[in-house]
Amino acid sequence: MLLDLFYVFAKIGAFTLGGGYAMVPLIQSEVVDKKRWIEKDEFIDILAVSQSTPGALAINMATFIGYRKKGVLGSVFATLGCVAPSFFSILIIAIFFTRFMGLKIVERAFCGIRPAVAALISFSVYKIGKSSNIKSYWYVITLAAFVLTFFIKIDPILIILFSAVTGIIVSRVRGNKDANN
Repeated sequence: MLLDLFYVFAKIGAFTLGGGYAMVPLIQSEVVDKKRWIEKDEFIDILAVSQSTPGALAINMATFIGYRKKGVLGSVFATLGCVAPSFFSILIIAIFFTRFMGLKIVERAFCGIRPAVAALISFSVYKIGKSSNIKSYWYVITLAAFVLTFFIKIDPILIILFSAVTGIIVSRVRGNKDANN
């Protein structure tokens, strides 16, 4: 199981360009759909916690999923699997940086990769939204967070705290209403 955790996250790390959000669809495909290590609801919870904790999203997810499957040792293997491909890629790029980045083919490749990464992130948002048991007030929190971030430029940490408090309050109010019916 430990080697399986390493292999799955190394594969995800090796074949995903664009960072954590671009990795989310692959992580979901591997650990929820194929391996069935966790359920969809738990995946969404892990995604939310991973976004809220310091560090890279994909690494946090690998750590949480590894811990869920095999404790501390599982988290170590999953995390190492996730970071190993990037580490070695960056090491190779750093060695040949001056020759590598000046090549026209590399510049053109990155021009093609950028829109693909944006598409992967968009697909991830769609897939998570589709598989979630979305409550109507989530749309309000999402819209408020977007407005506060994009237009008013409020610190993302404050938005996360605001959203958490709002979710707690709304859930309690709605829970009381549901209990009274």
